[in-house]
Amino acid sequence: MRAAIAATRFGLGARPGELAEAAGDPQGWLAAQIVGRGADLGLPNTDLSARRVHDLREFRQDRRQMRQQEAAMTEDDASPARDPVRLAGRMIRETGAEDFLERARLGATTPAGFRERWALFWCNHFTVSGIKLATATTVGPFEREAIRPRVFGRFEDMLIAATAHPGMLLYLDQAQSIGPSTQAAKLMSRRPQAQRLGGLNENLAREILELHTVGVNGGYTQADVTEFAYCLTGWSVGGPRERQRSGYFTFRQAAHEPGPRTVMGKRYPDDGVNQAAAVMKDLAAHPKTARFVCTKIARHFVADTPSPALVADLEKAWLASGGDLAQVARALIASPHAWVPEPGKFKTPYEFVISSYRAIGGQPAAIEHLGMLAGLGQRPFAPPSPKGWPDEAAHWAAPDAIVKRMNWAEAFSAVIAPTRDPDAIARLALGPRLTEPVAKAVARAESRPEALSLLLMSPEFQRR
Repeated sequence: MRAAIAATRFGLGARPGELAEAAGDPQGWLAAQIVGRGADLGLPNTDLSARRVHDLREFRQDRRQMRQQEAAMTEDDASPARDPVRLAGRMIRETGAEDFLERARLGATTPAGFRERWALFWCNHFTVSGIKLATATTVGPFEREAIRPRVFGRFEDMLIAATAHPGMLLYLDQAQSIGPSTQAAKLMSRRPQAQRLGGLNENLAREILELHTVGVNGGYTQADVTEFAYCLTGWSVGGPRERQRSGYFTFRQAAHEPGPRTVMGKRYPDDGVNQAAAVMKDLAAHPKTARFVCTKIARHFVADTPSPALVADLEKAWLASGGDLAQVARALIASPHAWVPEPGKFKTPYEFVISSYRAIGGQPAAIEHLGMLAGLGQRPFAPPSPKGWPDEAAHWAAPDAIVKRMNWAEAFSAVIAPTRDPDAIARLALGPRLTEPVAKAVARAESRPEALSLLLMSPEFQRR
């Protein structure tokens, strides 16, 4: 049973043979996946993101010219295949789709399911969504560059790297935030009203406090949000004219509001780019950050209403290690409160689909095989807000959502099941979690597709 828990609750679902591999020492099997600290401290390596941001900005600059070309086309020329605007839009969509397919294939095939689930938790904690044109092609690179290299490093490092990444700066409108007393603001005021862009933007400061660190009840005030937003002014992304910095993180001193700032009772001298970094280091070390984030970890892995004892185990490891995420991950798998046999989590659509591929030992061959995620309520790379995807069953288990899962399971099984043994899949995917009623239903089904659909829609498979 502990091997089944290790693969399904801590991982992304068992692949054929995985339960047998984990059975000797389930906790040790998980601990072996906590390896590598990833990239060093400092600003992230954003080469791929930078290229994509630069290309997107060039596209937007050329859009007017493209539309002029479109207007000049003959009726024969103005087909979707030759429309430059549509071609550019299709390129943007396909780039994001390829990134998501790569991530899904990793989830479906990795032998380190716990490591991948741990990484996905942090990708959702520091959400960048592709719902905006400015970030449509940067979500995948953001995860690879800012998050994944640091999932077993220090929380402080991930916080700063995520904040400084072009994906985050563009998603939360930080790139255009300008201090009101700065040279940049004075220059902006001389422009015609229609051409003015920028001004102080508090989005990133607010989300770091509310979502990334101390939490909504963390003791900060609106004044703290504003002061922190002043600290962050100047954190931006190089523009098209800055050839060597185009698409990269850049600090604009001319946009940075001068002067010392006080955030949550502590005074920070005006130290340019380091002023905001100093605030984030203190937020990362704040005890309320440990409580807030550890509660989220416990909720994600174990139960919608996590055990206070489990949260306490994680919090203790966090505070003792200074936010060393490898130590927190070890505390999670070491806590007896994380190993209760009852499955307390309902799979999200992405988890359901990925675990289905893992159960058959396969992977999605094309992005079209993942297109149904939008219909299931979890559009690829597009959480609806900076809060990320919800973690509670109430959001995913509505009757209409269950019907849509059933439709997907039937379509999936119709293609997959004819050449496979659903009884064997059930045993290898669930192990001791396979109950007698479900085993009998699978065995007595009229066809292999029906049998596999019954397995995938069973409570044992839907929960982890």
